[in-house]
Amino acid sequence: MTDARPKAERLRIGWREWVRLPELGVAAMKAKIDTGARTSALHAYRVEPFRRGGEQWVRFELHPIQRSDAVKVTCEARAVDERMVRNSGGQVERRYVIKTELKLGELAWPIELALANRDQMGFRMLLGRTALKRGVLVEPGRSFLAGPRPAGVRRRRRTSGALEPSKALR
Repeated sequence: MTDARPKAERLRIGWREWVRLPELGVAAMKAKIDTGARTSALHAYRVEPFRRGGEQWVRFELHPIQRSDAVKVTCEARAVDERMVRNSGGQVERRYVIKTELKLGELAWPIELALANRDQMGFRMLLGRTALKRGVLVEPGRSFLAGPRPAGVRRRRRTSGALEPSKALR
């Protein structure tokens, strides 16, 4: 099925974008767009299942800032499923799946996210193809087409690219 909207009206995104997860209290997070991945994944640790009103819920913590654990967000969400998901290393693992609202640019829609520890990954969130709204155009050579860095999010300082000579070589 194709989207009947003209290309000019479709949301254009790059290979990485700023997203918001307001229901989880995440004001800004960089997400990698991965059309090769079916399931979207969110960095989560200390995942604790519990029951609320007869339904399965999960409480978890996440670090929304890439390569940093300076900010911690504690979240609770209803678990909509437990699925077997193949991780980036090719191993199959069981993950809790939640449903939450994604805000990307000026648009918002519900998506499913598998909870996984992504501490060792470059991005704390991976946006897979099933979460991409029909009509989204991905431009793999571009970044942040849906909007600039949100206000209040500081840019990381880059370290100098110059290497210091090794003491062993002196």
